[in-house]
Amino acid sequence: MPDQPAATLPGRLPAGAAPAGEDRADTRRRVMAIVGGSSGNLVEWYDFYVYAATALYFAPSFFPASDRTTQLLNAAAIFAVGFLMRPIGGWLFGTVADRYGRRTSMMASVLMMCFGSLMIAVLPTYASIGVAAPVLLVVARLIQGLSVGGEYGTSATYMSEVASQRHRGFFASFQYVTLIGGQLLALLVLVVLQAVLTPEEIRAWGWRIPFLIGAGAAIVALFLRRALHETTTAAERSKSGAGTIALLLKHPRPLLQVILLTSGGSLAFYTYTTYMQKFLVNTAGFSAERASVTMTVVLFCYMLLQPAVGALSDRIGRRACLIVFGVGGAVMTVPLLSLLAGVQSAAAAFAIIFGALAVVSFYTSISGVVKAELFPAEIRALGVGLGYAIANSLFGGTAEYVALLFKSWGMESTFFWYVSGFCILSLLAALSMHDTRVHGHLAREGGAGAPAP
Repeated sequence: MPDQPAATLPGRLPAGAAPAGEDRADTRRRVMAIVGGSSGNLVEWYDFYVYAATALYFAPSFFPASDRTTQLLNAAAIFAVGFLMRPIGGWLFGTVADRYGRRTSMMASVLMMCFGSLMIAVLPTYASIGVAAPVLLVVARLIQGLSVGGEYGTSATYMSEVASQRHRGFFASFQYVTLIGGQLLALLVLVVLQAVLTPEEIRAWGWRIPFLIGAGAAIVALFLRRALHETTTAAERSKSGAGTIALLLKHPRPLLQVILLTSGGSLAFYTYTTYMQKFLVNTAGFSAERASVTMTVVLFCYMLLQPAVGALSDRIGRRACLIVFGVGGAVMTVPLLSLLAGVQSAAAAFAIIFGALAVVSFYTSISGVVKAELFPAEIRALGVGLGYAIANSLFGGTAEYVALLFKSWGMESTFFWYVSGFCILSLLAALSMHDTRVHGHLAREGGAGAPAP
């Protein structure tokens, strides 16, 4: 697609233009760009999360062992391995996005995710090929981790740039709407499988179906992303050092802020989402089916919160929202998880988990936009993607593994304090920031000054 002048690109305004003066055609272009970008995001995260959703069923096929916790621990370790590729993906696709365009990077990442999902769908089991089965599973997860590592930074950057300044928090929040939607879709597919197949059938072959669905959906997303507008100009992409580590290291403060914000935010997010299904089964004593239904309802309600909190950040500022998350996460984690460990009813489990995620929403709804606002255009995708991926791989992706490890040692409550401690680090990062809604790079690039009250 030929480059357009910056003033005509979605998300860019001529100097002095007022966001309130946007015409309907421009608004439609922005909305369609958000839909196109977020549809691929949904597919990417569905493909990645379906592994966690189905691990209870396929773990015995790849990790023969008599103890369920050991099987889940091995499956969680490979889930974490996928996260170890994220910094490489954040660097690779961030560089591509800053030097060759956001659209190019997003198309490549969704194509790679398609391949990883298809590979898992057709993998032979341990009974068929022995130790090669878990090895190939690791390879597939590495491919998926590389893809998702690039997806977050590029889609967060694109959706932040394409949104109008006045409603940037609201529109950018749809990144996590689709991220959570991907996880929700993975759980819904599992719930349907549980309704139509027996547990034995799911364990034998039914767990492969969600991965096949993901591979097919990725092809659809690839075609949707072909129609996206580019949000950077040739001049920005050709700036000296654009998309390089050398230029990124000249912005150490925002890079460190992204890492600290992500460490607590991702750890809390994965604790209350992907790990919760296993926590309810392995600690609270729920059946796998009951846990899946409970988490499906929780995630749906949590998803609906994102635009509301994103819109709130457009009025009260990003920094205030992050402080709410930091304080809430530090104070609530230990008592809520302790209470959840002894919960008996699905309604009580819903109330506790949703209450925790309501606080986490003050991070997730603005996670992408606040990070994008910290960096200039020529280094934005790399700064957001790499900083996020480093912290996410170290702390978010290992949440399940660390939690199960503490449980196997008989020290499960120590994990609760572990999560609380990282929420404090996110709070410190928020306290060290200016409000990026007003003082961030996107506000200056938009040329429209401070957001309207």
